[in-house]
Amino acid sequence: MTEQHEQHAHRFERGTDGPKVIVVGMDGSDSSLRAAAYAAGLARRQRALLAVVYVQPVLAAGAALGAPVAETTDAIAEDLITYIQESAERLKGIFEVRWEFHTFRGDPYNGLVKAADELKADAVVVGASEQAGHRIIGSVAVRLVKAGRWPVTVVP
Repeated sequence: MTEQHEQHAHRFERGTDGPKVIVVGMDGSDSSLRAAAYAAGLARRQRALLAVVYVQPVLAAGAALGAPVAETTDAIAEDLITYIQESAERLKGIFEVRWEFHTFRGDPYNGLVKAADELKADAVVVGASEQAGHRIIGSVAVRLVKAGRWPVTVVP
């Protein structure tokens, strides 16, 4: 193998030979759980890494009122990890998926963008918004699609 070919073989290239990393946003909502299930199936079939991402919201107003925001979002992350581990254990030997769990802080859109960039995602999967106000100002899913940086699948 030539030196030039060896350099090319180790260079990251998005969009070749199917997805290698699939990022799924998960916040514990029903739609995010459906998105995670869909993404897990896709990752299994493509032999891709499933990167489950929870974006811990930064709630300055809640913190100012004395609410234990950090503990609450940490507890949600711990619950999601436990849920994923239990699900993976139940399906062991039947349904094998390589997965990682990541947490980022911030608003969901910017957190998922940061996660997808840092993890070199080939695809992003999110659940459809369950909040009525997002029909007016736009959901995270719509904003990710408009960013046009990765294929985005929105699971109802």
